[in-house]
Amino acid sequence: MRTTAIAASTLQVPGWLRSIARWPDFITLTKPRVMSLAVFTAFVGLKIAPGHLDPLHGFVAILSIAMGAAAAGVLNMWYEADIDAVMPRTAARPIPLGTVSRAEALAFGLVLACSAIGVLALAINVKAAALLAFAIFFYVVVYTIWLKRQTPQNIVIGGVAGALPAVIGWAAATGAIGLEPLVLFLIVFLWTPPHFWALSLNRADEYARAGIPMLPVVAGRTATTRQIVIYSVLLVPISGLPWVLGFAGAIYGATAAVCGTIFVVLALRLRRSNGTNPRDPSRLFAFSIFYLFALFAALLGDHIADPWSARSSAQTAQVAVHSAHTASQIGRSSVQADEV
Repeated sequence: MRTTAIAASTLQVPGWLRSIARWPDFITLTKPRVMSLAVFTAFVGLKIAPGHLDPLHGFVAILSIAMGAAAAGVLNMWYEADIDAVMPRTAARPIPLGTVSRAEALAFGLVLACSAIGVLALAINVKAAALLAFAIFFYVVVYTIWLKRQTPQNIVIGGVAGALPAVIGWAAATGAIGLEPLVLFLIVFLWTPPHFWALSLNRADEYARAGIPMLPVVAGRTATTRQIVIYSVLLVPISGLPWVLGFAGAIYGATAAVCGTIFVVLALRLRRSNGTNPRDPSRLFAFSIFYLFALFAALLGDHIADPWSARSSAQTAQVAVHSAHTASQIGRSSVQADEV
């Protein structure tokens, strides 16, 4: 008996080692693939703004925004653990599996949120921090807790939170909000419904079992595909506003025109098939991720090619290399983005 007890004790894993081994689960809670696209739009908003942050403060600003986006993802998973447990696509997430408790997820999310807001306020400016706090609150309380289980317009209204990172990045660089970041906000806001409704068309049965009133569940495929076309058509002229208003150049203008046309064509194809062919929603969903990344990458490319503020050629080249590397890394991780 004594030998058995000694052997069992030697097999026990130390608490600190178990904690380290569970870090991948905590990272999963942050929805890193969803977060990456939001952080990229924030990065572009910060970079194209007329203000200037030195590299250290710029890094702190983006890190804080990333932490805020991560906090929103964690708190979303904390609240929706019951839904995740009954949906096949989400049943393997850490809380339903039991690898992370709901209490641990709540504590982790709150620490991330408070840290992100506090660091942004102290190191950058209060306006950017207030916007980040509002975005987290809107996503967690207004969208996740209130809207998602109550109305098929959850994605439309909840899209406010996902459209704010570019504005937060701009505010971090300038301490103000102008027309330009509001245009970027409107682009992401109009992009959100067709993006997520395309995904939900192929997940309607899962949402129905979980009791989530997504538009395909409540209104059906015909109404959903019609709404996707409407938002896609509205998105095209709005996406051209940065070029029309003069804060983006030819690179962006051409990208917006070509990608916008493809977006509408895919939406119309989806409408014709009424979403009955699962490939049509999948194509639109996948392209929508590329579309938003391409728009913001083109906006960044235009800024690097013809920066608004006077910079030396060496500085501009350095920024271009860094930005291209960051954009390519984020773009690759965003292609497989999860649902909000």
